[in-house]
Amino acid sequence: MENEDLIPAEDFCVYHNIEYSFIHSLEDSGLITITSIERAAYIPADEVQKLEKFIRLHYDLDINIEGIETINHLLEKIEEMQQEILQLRNTI
Repeated sequence: MENEDLIPAEDFCVYHNIEYSFIHSLEDSGLITITSIERAAYIPADEVQKLEKFIRLHYDLDINIEGIETINHLLEKIEEMQQEILQLRNTI
């Protein structure tokens, strides 16, 4: 992965006015991945959209990490089912 595709976690937290511990909790639960380079944490650019969704769920709707895990799992299942429906429609 190119360094241009990595966003410093500290800068991300300042920009979104959130604590790093929230991002760390998401990583611990397996919801996002964080890259460490020379003791600094970086967020891959392809994780930003998902991370911003989790920020809205947590800070705007006051949903805890366990709730975010559940919501994420259900949304992934819905996406899988939509893909399966699309494949089935294409075979008809």
